[in-house]
Amino acid sequence: MEIPFVKYQGTGNDFIIINAFRDSDIISRFDKSLVRHMCDRHFGIGADGLILLAQDDELEFKMIYFNSDGAESSMCGNGGRCLAHFAHNLGIVGARMHFNAFDGPHEALIGDEVSLKMMDVLDYSREGEDYVLDTGSPHYVRFVSSLVFDDFIYKARDIRYSDSFHVQGINVNFAVLKDEAVHMRTYERGVENETLSCGTGVVATSLASFLESGEKMPVPIHVVAPGGRLSVDFKFNAKQFTDIWLRGPAQEVFKGLFVV
Repeated sequence: MEIPFVKYQGTGNDFIIINAFRDSDIISRFDKSLVRHMCDRHFGIGADGLILLAQDDELEFKMIYFNSDGAESSMCGNGGRCLAHFAHNLGIVGARMHFNAFDGPHEALIGDEVSLKMMDVLDYSREGEDYVLDTGSPHYVRFVSSLVFDDFIYKARDIRYSDSFHVQGINVNFAVLKDEAVHMRTYERGVENETLSCGTGVVATSLASFLESGEKMPVPIHVVAPGGRLSVDFKFNAKQFTDIWLRGPAQEVFKGLFVV
């Protein structure tokens, strides 16, 4: 069996995208084993996740997202931006589109960058001096003095597998506020490693940075991840973040046929 695919990246967060828009039968083929095999960087294509572009009963299309461990997962911000770019390139949608994902409906705009409207964040919690927010996926944000340390993975895993979070898992972000921007690193559950960028993590860390600054940090917030730069715009009122937009580049890298 040959599976046509397109490889995308958004600030180094990379995805295999499968067009199932006019062939819904293909969706049933993507079990955990196949997804894990395709995402494997040595024996497959290699990616942080796999996305299916599917039809939706209400909106223009639907995003089905799998982590590289093969499990269907929650929202992926950079993946959503890459999928929007892909759907636009196919001619399925115009420059403004609406689609459904794990966490509900989203709007996207194609311009010099790809902008994705994220779910509202109506509450957050604190773990000591750290922040816990759900931006479509659960995130833990810790502010540190420097991002240069050798045991990043071990420190992140201590949080991800702690008593508070080990059952459902949580994505872990370390961040530094510097030069009127947020510099950050992310450990993603499901990948179980550091990724070069994470869209929902960029959003979570931006919102936490705004709170950490005493609500004084200028918006939009500019973010520097290892894979590139993004920005996050939002409105804030009484602990609630609304009209949240994640903006950044999305690029088709290559396409091919995967032989199963």
